[in-house]
Amino acid sequence: PQGIGSPSVYHAVIVIFLEFFAWGLLTAPTLVVLHETFPKHTFLMNGLIQGVKGLLSFLSAPLIGALSDVWGRKSFLLLTVFFTCAPIPLMKISPWWYFAVISVSGVFAVTFSVVFAYVADITQEHERSMAYGLVSATFAASLVTSPAIGAYLGRAYGDSLVVVLATAIALLDICFILVAVPESLPEKMRPASWGAPISWEQADPFASLKKVGQDSIVLLICITVFLSYLPEAGQYSSFFLYLRQIMGFSSESVAAFIAVLGILSIIAQTVVLSLLMRSIGNKNTILLGLGFQILQLAWYGFGSEPWMMWAAGAVAAMSSITFPAVSALVSRTADADQQGVVQGMITGIRGLCNGLGPALYGFIFYIFHVELNELPMPESSSGGTVVAQYHLQQNSIIPGPPFLFGACSVLLALLVALFIPEHTNLNVRSSNWKKHCGSHGHPHSPQAPGEAKEPLLQDTNV
Repeated sequence: PQGIGSPSVYHAVIVIFLEFFAWGLLTAPTLVVLHETFPKHTFLMNGLIQGVKGLLSFLSAPLIGALSDVWGRKSFLLLTVFFTCAPIPLMKISPWWYFAVISVSGVFAVTFSVVFAYVADITQEHERSMAYGLVSATFAASLVTSPAIGAYLGRAYGDSLVVVLATAIALLDICFILVAVPESLPEKMRPASWGAPISWEQADPFASLKKVGQDSIVLLICITVFLSYLPEAGQYSSFFLYLRQIMGFSSESVAAFIAVLGILSIIAQTVVLSLLMRSIGNKNTILLGLGFQILQLAWYGFGSEPWMMWAAGAVAAMSSITFPAVSALVSRTADADQQGVVQGMITGIRGLCNGLGPALYGFIFYIFHVELNELPMPESSSGGTVVAQYHLQQNSIIPGPPFLFGACSVLLALLVALFIPEHTNLNVRSSNWKKHCGSHGHPHSPQAPGEAKEPLLQDTNV
């Protein structure tokens, strides 16, 4: 097969690192361009852009996964990386086209799904947890350093250089896939011809969600995931814009915040999580993580000073233990042949939240009139008074209303999670799942259990 060496996890790691390093460089320039392009209703437009992208990714991920079973992983790695990075050079050419292409690129912005399938092709089942953890840690590492580098270069040489550098890294990623990445899916594992039919069940994004109500324990887990991840998805889409424009963080401060939060999250998901799982158990770890998430969202919602944001960020890092704990709970309670089905349900719900959360946050910001119209005025002679009046107005109401809504949502998730039993064998309660397992996923696909895990910074596999 074309490529350098035999397929390995390191090929996948490099692809992920380069893609997200390129986007990380653009963190600060994107916040500026977003405000300049949509000076009115900035949060609403940001939520709509990210919401459309998330929903399109949710709808297209199963189809792209099924097609990669037929045509191989390398071609779809190339396709997803190309379309995910296509908007980057448009930032300086045409901001309107930049945001339009970002939202539409959600159709192909599912690199992680293909990467995890690639990893599943070349690893044994007992090796996958470590391999997935390495990929997720690489994603975190790329975002720890790149926003700070982008902010520094933008301040010293201008945003145009940052865009050119991000474009060059994206092109390097594409060239690496073309030249160095070997195909991971053997020919013998593929159908006899490219004309092999793809069933609707394989491409149906709602297929996994339809089985949620078939088992009461899985239903409780899925409701917990939905109520807790919906505000988190919205928070990730708008929080750095909120820090930059409402809380007055500089580009360097935002980059430092991302770096510190990423490092603390990695520590929380490795050292702290393992200690908690051994000492207080799986369910109690989930409850503790939800408790931290409620605290950090409430702190973000009422916080009006920069130091409050930093303190709440440390709590947010601790709340990142929730999803690894949920993933571990599902892995322990489901049989080996049901892992893909159960994890697929959780992944489907999280994908849905990636579309609904940003739009919901943007709409709540819009309802509560949290806008940026007053911010460009401090250069005038009365600028100090204007800014003071603006902050007085923001302090007289709730500074971050969506975060308080999120805290209420996670509180409901905590109440639901209280009813999840600590030790349960889902096999007893899910005898009719096996007939669904056979109809889902390509019959030749070796990666069913792994492909279902959605890779995010706070969802590494334990």
